[in-house]
Amino acid sequence: MAFEFKLPDIGEGLVEGEIVKWLVKEGDTVQEDQPIVEVMTDKATVEISSPRDGVILKLAYKEGDTVAVDAPFVIIAEPTETKTAKRATPKLKAVKSAPAKASATAAKPSAPPLRSQPSLQTRARSEASAMILPPLPNHRVLAAPAVRKFARQSGVDLNTIQGSGPYGRVLRSDVEQVQGGSAVAAAVAVGPGHYETRGGATREVPLRGLRKRIAAHMVHAKQHAPHFTYVEELDMSAVVKLRRELKAEMEKRDINLTYLPFIFKALVPALKEFPQVNATLDDVRNVIILKQYYNFGIAVATEDGLIVPVIKNVDQLDLWQLARESRRLAEAARNKRIKSEELQDGTFTLTSIGNLGGVLATPIINYPEVAIMGVNKVRDTAVVRDGEIVIRPMLYLSTSFDHRVVDGDVAARFTNAVIAQLQNPKQFI
Repeated sequence: MAFEFKLPDIGEGLVEGEIVKWLVKEGDTVQEDQPIVEVMTDKATVEISSPRDGVILKLAYKEGDTVAVDAPFVIIAEPTETKTAKRATPKLKAVKSAPAKASATAAKPSAPPLRSQPSLQTRARSEASAMILPPLPNHRVLAAPAVRKFARQSGVDLNTIQGSGPYGRVLRSDVEQVQGGSAVAAAVAVGPGHYETRGGATREVPLRGLRKRIAAHMVHAKQHAPHFTYVEELDMSAVVKLRRELKAEMEKRDINLTYLPFIFKALVPALKEFPQVNATLDDVRNVIILKQYYNFGIAVATEDGLIVPVIKNVDQLDLWQLARESRRLAEAARNKRIKSEELQDGTFTLTSIGNLGGVLATPIINYPEVAIMGVNKVRDTAVVRDGEIVIRPMLYLSTSFDHRVVDGDVAARFTNAVIAQLQNPKQFI
């Protein structure tokens, strides 16, 4: 009999996933363990494989749709029963492009249960939405049943609310704000815009996959964290001189020692001195969580969008190890070989566009972290030293902070602490 293949839980607490790309079409013959679809979860894009040999009889969702775990989304028929099975498929037509239903309402399978989890061979790939932390709902609003009931009674549409709870969950207080018409609620309850362009040629690109996750995360970060950016200049003379002296060692080790590993090393003592910068604010419990480990995210531009791999335990690595790990993670992200666990548990993020230029930036915090440092281009600049104008390699550090946790004076002292460390880079060798 035809087999209804349900979206599996791949072991990450998955609630739903977005269909990024179908790797098969209706009528294709597939073999067990053959990849059939790419699904984006809250953390990564994974390939899901067929649990059996057969013929793809029906694809119940289209690319860009969101599917709930345990919802039937593919019908696979035995090769010998294709014609018979086709007559039984109309029941899924109604859900082909509809938003995912809750798993409790999914149709019961009419065939033997799904094969064991290992046969799915899910593989995390580099289209991972690491920048999207925490996960945000697409078509399904996260809210407790009591909150849903209260919203219905209040005549409030949950889809118009950006929840303030964990993972964007809508709380009763969020509904009450909208019900009362407060200014705060109005700021987050704006519905999606529809635009028409007249007078010229256009080309539309669907907002989905990683780009959709990035867009949602940026809005979430800006709405929840009151940003401010502190900028200070840094004389990189000592670092530039040391890198020049280490040129032979770089060739010997076959590694390019960029400026970033030096900044990584300088950040650790500064974060130890100002632990509120290496933190997360728990909005539900009203607790600031000071993290005593140092995992730094590095923003990497890929053809699909921005990925933020995380270097773990930076305080335990030397300059050369940091340089190798930075290169390895960046290459893995660009080549679509990054692992899901390499995109998690960051405590502080750096974003560098120095190779492209730029004087300064105002980066958006990688929520729920409370700070992100922008590293700009090193430029030969005329500066005053001891009453004389001299040329120095200068760099601007542009760091954005969550003002709920970090005040302006802390931001300034923290940045000065980083700069002080970089004035003596030989300590990192």
